[in-house]
Amino acid sequence: MSPAGLSEAEATARALLITLEIIEANNPDQFGDAFAAAVARGANGVATFASPFFNYDRKRLIELASRYRLPSIWEATAYVRDGGLLSYGPSFADMYRRSAGYVAKLLNGVKTSDLPVEQPAKFELGVNLNIATALGLAISATQLARADEVIE
Repeated sequence: MSPAGLSEAEATARALLITLEIIEANNPDQFGDAFAAAVARGANGVATFASPFFNYDRKRLIELASRYRLPSIWEATAYVRDGGLLSYGPSFADMYRRSAGYVAKLLNGVKTSDLPVEQPAKFELGVNLNIATALGLAISATQLARADEVIE
């Protein structure tokens, strides 16, 4: 996790009057201990930073969140399809489609240094109602209406 990302998370937590507990795990063998430590410290939910490290082991992380009955929010809708509660992040399908424009420009001779850096343009909200029900959580009609994907 970058220092800037951590700083932003801490500032947002303070603004929302949320206590942020950072639990580190440097390899998948530490995930179980990390969840146990989080619960021991009074955690009542899980949010992870976007990471290929976490994405690779997402099913294990989702299983641990379920085992410890922790509501969870993740970076992509794949996590919701695999049993996570919520996801919010950039649409990878949209980013892949937009990358085709970059390829076309390169094939037409544009120098890579002349291509602009672009931020994601589309973000997706995913909700797994089965998990919400299992955790005894109600998802508002407004949130469901805003969701791009709802698992029932």
